[in-house]
Amino acid sequence: QVQLEESGGGLVQAGGQLRLSCAASGHTSNVGGMGWFRQAPGKEREFVACINLNRASTSYADSVKGRFTISRDHTYVVYLQMNSLEAEDTAVYYCAKSRLYGDPCFRAIGEYDYWGQGTQVTVSS
Repeated sequence: QVQLEESGGGLVQAGGQLRLSCAASGHTSNVGGMGWFRQAPGKEREFVACINLNRASTSYADSVKGRFTISRDHTYVVYLQMNSLEAEDTAVYYCAKSRLYGDPCFRAIGEYDYWGQGTQVTVSS
């Protein structure tokens, strides 16, 4: 079992920034990579960014490229720095972990086997 706990969501004005954190605990030896996804009301969950275990690979959705940055520290904590936020970024953001190591890291929801509870990000225009 792996537990994922997100934090850092909130309300911010358009153009502002937030940093999300996700801490993995439990059987972290099964963590090959980690990713961020988001789900807006009435829409399907979509990929935002991913990073693999050795930080050699990152990938971003086109909609956030150049504005968001995913990173990992030396433990199993993943960050999502979100700059120049737009109203369209409003969603619940989920952290997830993949069991397998991927290079490039995985963009598909089906590659992730554990998910956090999500943290709300609201961007006011």
